[in-house]
Amino acid sequence: MRVERRIRQVQHDPLALPARLAAPRVRPRSPDPVAQDADIAVPSAYPRWPPVRSTAMTAEQLISFARGAPSLDIVDVEGLKAAAVRAFDADPAGVTAYGTSVGYPPLRRWIAEKHRVAPEQVLITNGSLQADAFLFNHLVRPGDAVVVERPTYDRTLLNLKQMGGELHGVTIQPDGLDTAELRKLLESGVRPRLAHVIPNYQNPAGVTLSLEKRRELLDLAAEYGFTIFEDDPYADIRFRGEALPSMLSLDTRNVVVHASSFTKTVCPGVRVGYLVGATDLIADIAKKATSLYISPGMVSEAIVHQFCVSGDIDRSIETVRVALGERARVLAESLRRHLPEARFVEPDGGYFLWVELPEDVLAERVAPAAAERGVAVVKGSDFVIDGGRHALRLAYSAVTADKIDEGVRRLAEAVKAVRG
Repeated sequence: MRVERRIRQVQHDPLALPARLAAPRVRPRSPDPVAQDADIAVPSAYPRWPPVRSTAMTAEQLISFARGAPSLDIVDVEGLKAAAVRAFDADPAGVTAYGTSVGYPPLRRWIAEKHRVAPEQVLITNGSLQADAFLFNHLVRPGDAVVVERPTYDRTLLNLKQMGGELHGVTIQPDGLDTAELRKLLESGVRPRLAHVIPNYQNPAGVTLSLEKRRELLDLAAEYGFTIFEDDPYADIRFRGEALPSMLSLDTRNVVVHASSFTKTVCPGVRVGYLVGATDLIADIAKKATSLYISPGMVSEAIVHQFCVSGDIDRSIETVRVALGERARVLAESLRRHLPEARFVEPDGGYFLWVELPEDVLAERVAPAAAERGVAVVKGSDFVIDGGRHALRLAYSAVTADKIDEGVRRLAEAVKAVRG
């Protein structure tokens, strides 16, 4: 089917809910995981699609490296359908009730067992971003110092800026946060309330915090009296290497609050995340959750619970892990082929790859040039307090392996165009 009108522009609003990407509705011939309809959803802070150069381009030809979401072919839709039936059959009263602010009790117990903590240490939320927001609201006051990775997740920066936090970016290295740089910052007199860290397959850099650095960070938190917020939704999406212990599991001094989500291992639509922390902290946040919304969504949580206890979660993780491992490999090969001057660390897991372009290439010019050619990327400056002008984040999770090379070829064409 031909695209009959130009792709609509989307009003930029970094605080809005995810906007609908500007393309006409097109029904594909098959359930294409990338372009089920051409209104592809991306966060409004991400690049808009300007009018593509050829109005003959179909929705299936648009390639988006912009959003960290799984393609439909790796979502266990049938397993989720079956889990929904089991949830309503097993506990119709619990599923259809308001529930409690801490979440669906059976899922709360399952999460507690997974992390080897008491159920009272778990709070289930409507997605991990709400978990982030609850913790930030509880701990951070205007003017409080907060350490963030450089680069880090753009929504984290937005949320902390809205809280009035004084943000201090600490460089990411191939083995994670530069703990020596952090120590120097602390020795200079900065006293953070919180350090936000994505330890596994970091968004957007794709790197993993080494075991040595995890222990160093725990020591620094205990020495200088700050909380480590371990934001860890990607831990299970490992392509190679051994799994490292979470900082939560290594913590003997009560300095870690852990967050994760089922978005990356089940699907984004369930909107189920959670916090794990000290019992008194979780109880305090639960009171605020009660005032805010009474309870999170019991239906989604009950479905996720059935999906987990049946073992479907393990099969889903394996499907995602294998597919994304192949996509990451193809993306790295394509970058080496089409953009040999680009610098990047090939990820060992997760959803993202961070690309450093040559110094004479500005990402703010590359992103719209790429969009004109039907490929979406996110400029690096979205993920740092300042800088990132020559970097891009590429999400390979939603792009099937057969489309990745073409997407990178178009990106290379855009880079060539902006260099003149």
